[in-house]
Amino acid sequence: MIFVRNVTRMYKMGSQDVKALDNVSLDIYEGNFLAISGSSGSGKTTLLNMIACIDTPNQGQILFDGQDVRTLDSKSLSQLRAQKIGFIFQTFNLLPVLSALENVEYPLLLLNIPKKERIERAQYALEQTGLVKHMHHRPDQLSGGQRQRVAIARALVKAPRVVLADEPTANLDSRTANEILDIMTELNESHKITFVFSSHDPNVLRRARQVLELSNGVTIKNGRHLHAA
Repeated sequence: MIFVRNVTRMYKMGSQDVKALDNVSLDIYEGNFLAISGSSGSGKTTLLNMIACIDTPNQGQILFDGQDVRTLDSKSLSQLRAQKIGFIFQTFNLLPVLSALENVEYPLLLLNIPKKERIERAQYALEQTGLVKHMHHRPDQLSGGQRQRVAIARALVKAPRVVLADEPTANLDSRTANEILDIMTELNESHKITFVFSSHDPNVLRRARQVLELSNGVTIKNGRHLHAA
């Protein structure tokens, strides 16, 4: 589904060029549960941004459903992100003035989906994450775990090709983090939803079926293992 080929990304730091990624390759197949790991500064967030088509490589190639993303203009890239990619952030990024239902509905509003269908799909996504009873609560009326469930529902509501999760358990206690991972594992196994995590959380890495480990922008491990949840 998504193929990263020999990608290098450099940034200017003062007068120096710094390699955030150095000749990294990765295959993401449909239905995968994959984690990109590494310490702070390893390049994992940079790689996630490449996969998300938020950033572009200096060298190398990224193919999304066979399309070389370098050939797409900014409007086409925005459409690709809006239609095919769901995002989950460690800080949740919910709109504080909207209810849980309205937050989940919002991506569909941007896609000009009719209101009746938006509400039905948003309610179903909240049911999948076990939060339909709280759908009229605003974020400040929800716990951290509940807010992350809303964020997962928002990522799923578009029926994206892939969900990208940047440190989704970082701001959660261990019990809540495991509950969130249980939800994502179940969605992956029952609905074949593709998840790609950027994380150094051992619980995430243990559950992943494939782990790509980076250090200073270089791949030091890329392997598959059995689901261990």
